[in-house]
Amino acid sequence: MNLVLLGPPGVGKGTQAGKISQYLNIPHISTGDILREAVKRGTPLGLKARHYMEKGELVPDEIVISIIKERIQENDCQKGFVLDGFPRTVVQAEALEKVLSEFGRAINVALYIEADEEEIIRRLSGRRTCKECGQIYHMIFNLPKDGKRCELCGGELFQREDDKVETVRNRFRVYLEKTLPLVNFYNKKKLLKKIDGARSAEEVFNEIKRVLSQK
Repeated sequence: MNLVLLGPPGVGKGTQAGKISQYLNIPHISTGDILREAVKRGTPLGLKARHYMEKGELVPDEIVISIIKERIQENDCQKGFVLDGFPRTVVQAEALEKVLSEFGRAINVALYIEADEEEIIRRLSGRRTCKECGQIYHMIFNLPKDGKRCELCGGELFQREDDKVETVRNRFRVYLEKTLPLVNFYNKKKLLKKIDGARSAEEVFNEIKRVLSQK
């Protein structure tokens, strides 16, 4: 089964992708991970991608798509895959469709994990990160004992810039602008399945399993 995972930042896509990967025994393909792996391996496409990544620029669509094309031809993808972080735009979705059609394959379902803006703000703005070891806590869901220091190393906790309320609001607005057309794209193809993301990770996964069992 070939899956695409959609949803706003902070909704838990990475967590659910990992669970789906184990449940269906298919690889979790994160765009960021495969780009870094291609760079690490020094493949021709990886070297091209590195040129942009080192400058802090977005890697062009054609390079990302070519790297994904390479990845889905590997043996562990023969039974399917779950894509996390790609596609992000309709142009990318159309390119992915074309690549898959070359191998007689297609996306079977696009899981759209929904959560409203206030829920995303609650999740992301509550995160605190240890300055020393990078351990992540949450002021609501996973509060350290004294509320200020890491339980692992005693390091001071801080709020990252991209977890501050105004930054989160902006990230959510950008997400809506760029991703909602993609949601409509998969909806028109009758591939979209909406999942209520404003629940615990286990409840969300149980709903995903229910949806997948019907495919």
